Amino acid sequence: MKNTIAERVLEFLKKYPPFDIISKQDLLDIAKETVIVYLEKEQVLFDEDQPLHPHFYIVKEGAILLTETKNSQIELVDVCDEGELFGLRPLVAKDHYKMRAIANEESIVYAISVEAFKPILEKDKTVALYMVESFASKTKNPFAIDSSKNIFATPYDGLTQRNDRLFELQPIQFTKKTITATASHTVQQISQKMTKYSIGSMIITDEEQLPVGIITDKDIRKKIATGTYTPETTAGEIMISPVLTFTDKMSIAEAQLNMMKNDIRHLVLTKDGTPESPLIGILTEQDILVSQGNSVSGLMKAIKRARKSKHLRNIRQQVSQLLEGYIYQNIPMTLTSNIIHEINEAITVRAIEISLSRMDSKPPVSFAWMSLGSHGRGEQLLITDQDNALVFHDVDPKEYQVTKAYFLELAERVTKMLNKIGYEYCPADMMARNPKWCLSLSEWKDQFNHWIYKAGNEEILLCSIFFDFNCTYGDVTLVNELSSSIFSSTQNNDLFFAVLGRSALHSPSPLGFFRQFLVEQDGEHKDSFDIKSRAMMPLTDIGRVLILSHQVKHINNTAARFEKLADLEPQNKELYLSCSYAAKALLKFRTKHGLMHDDGGRYIRLKELTKEERMKLKRCFKIINDVQELVKIRFKITPFL
Repeated sequence: MKNTIAERVLEFLKKYPPFDIISKQDLLDIAKETVIVYLEKEQVLFDEDQPLHPHFYIVKEGAILLTETKNSQIELVDVCDEGELFGLRPLVAKDHYKMRAIANEESIVYAISVEAFKPILEKDKTVALYMVESFASKTKNPFAIDSSKNIFATPYDGLTQRNDRLFELQPIQFTKKTITATASHTVQQISQKMTKYSIGSMIITDEEQLPVGIITDKDIRKKIATGTYTPETTAGEIMISPVLTFTDKMSIAEAQLNMMKNDIRHLVLTKDGTPESPLIGILTEQDILVSQGNSVSGLMKAIKRARKSKHLRNIRQQVSQLLEGYIYQNIPMTLTSNIIHEINEAITVRAIEISLSRMDSKPPVSFAWMSLGSHGRGEQLLITDQDNALVFHDVDPKEYQVTKAYFLELAERVTKMLNKIGYEYCPADMMARNPKWCLSLSEWKDQFNHWIYKAGNEEILLCSIFFDFNCTYGDVTLVNELSSSIFSSTQNNDLFFAVLGRSALHSPSPLGFFRQFLVEQDGEHKDSFDIKSRAMMPLTDIGRVLILSHQVKHINNTAARFEKLADLEPQNKELYLSCSYAAKALLKFRTKHGLMHDDGGRYIRLKELTKEERMKLKRCFKIINDVQELVKIRFKITPFL
């Protein structure tokens, strides 16, 4: 007799991965063992620390919330909708649930038998890998890429999407130069070493470099911070031993399985995978997160641990993957810009720290590294060229040459490292390694005063680059004092603002007489639209002159400037908020096309735009035109000024 309930379960399951690649007979066998569970709103299916069920689950109807308790606070981890798997822990562990599953509304879920499903895992590695990925993707990060669905709202053929391949099939990337200690070292010595190298664990080896134990920061907190042992205790007394060891010949999926199975976050790797062979490296949970490219905290920790430019270059490439996910998931540009900017800042800071450590001596006086241009505005999402400068504290004239020579050498090291990481040298040499842009505080004040009081075309061009500076590293008081000097010189300086405003109106028009896009007429980018010079720069320049005229400090981002202007001028609020929207929309256009073509995104190929995208661009141009009219009136700009 035909089992109609099992048939209905089969028909539902086969629409969703990984069931869509399982044979019909195997799927029918699974469906026969599946239990239908009805849940009222707010009914708990399983709870934290509860013994594991003999099933895992898929949502048939409704929605299930996954939550966990941290620091006595309940945090939302994920929301599972129709066709999504959850409660997969029984497949990979034998402990207790780490989360609560609660119905967000009246729901129906299918409880799939672990025993019935295990034979599928054993004979089909692709299914097994998918289940591991699904288990690992239940994370707090709302931007994590989920391979069970196409998260890109507008997929492009030119974009390599990470969900087109099984990430877990890739081999592990582990730390080969491991920091070790012996069993006779004290816990205090080990803690100092762990702090020095920014690591979360220490492998304990014997005289033959064989791993005999491991100490993690968790062990130190539990055994030393609680007073159970003293800091003078030797490693041999508190280390975890014998240590579990593994081979380096494993995939990311296998590494994740081993971590889950043994409830550990570090895998000690030896030559043949046994404790009787030499140590060759260590793999941490954070290493996996960083290689996935969707963990901001993992990337930041990796940046702090980096010791060479190649390490930072690899991380910066992961940042591009992160950005790719944010852009194509339509994450708000304000959030995207803030996150990518902070990571770029962290990479630059680490490059400076490494360069300082390689200098023969410490800095003779305090200094600050200033990021300029798009980086200074927090708008450098794609890897473009460098724009930076350096300011150092005033010194006695007798010490000036030696002091400047020191900072020029440091700047040379930093810019060279940034270049190796992927940030190209500025073609115009607007970098701190240039003696013109490595100056004392007094020299910088004089330089800005020259630009302000003798504002010709070249001076205004430099203003557009240097007025958007941001203190990335060092003594922020130097930068604040320079900023105060600039605002003092520009206050009530009508002539300067008129010249700066006129410059903001001189960018090439984006549209022709018949409202067609004006494209490049020849050269490498023939028939492409220059979104930077024809759309983004006019808006950036206008935002700068308006915010400077209001004497507002510490807001460099173009969209944020217009939002502040909306508060300062309620009568123009609608226009300024439209400008903020346009700034973010244009930045997104450039970033998306840069990701598509693996370049700076400056030149847009109009043939690749949809009708809707063309209309959106033209709406941005209308907004730019309206705010340009405001600038003309505000600063009394005439054809003769």
